[in-house]
Amino acid sequence: VNGLMTLGFAGARQQTELCNESLMLEKLPDCGRSFEEMMKKVDSKKWCNLTEFIMYYDNFTQCTEREANNASCFWPNPLAEGFITGIHKQFFSNCTSEKVHWEDPPDEILITLILIPVMLTCAMITLVVWCSKRSDIL
Repeated sequence: VNGLMTLGFAGARQQTELCNESLMLEKLPDCGRSFEEMMKKVDSKKWCNLTEFIMYYDNFTQCTEREANNASCFWPNPLAEGFITGIHKQFFSNCTSEKVHWEDPPDEILITLILIPVMLTCAMITLVVWCSKRSDIL
């Protein structure tokens, strides 16, 4: 029990350490350079396809988290997020999603889609009323 309490107090003491932002900002570019080197292996035309570089991105994310934790900083934090956003702008700025233009279906289909539930509802109400009046037979 005493050992567990010591571990608990040690964890509480680690959380109270101040974040060394300058150390974190000094180390995060190493993660960026490593990610950049790995991304050179991927054809730039495939940068918008996450399946092509998911392992590299996972390594990059783990690196930024490790460096933030080594500097006694929470992750994610505004500074780390700013750095990650910069990497996203560098590699994925051309990866915009195409907006889908929604259109109403033709009138014939729309009327059918509206009338089917209305007719089913009317039929169910009629069936329930008819069955409730015929309860003596059931």
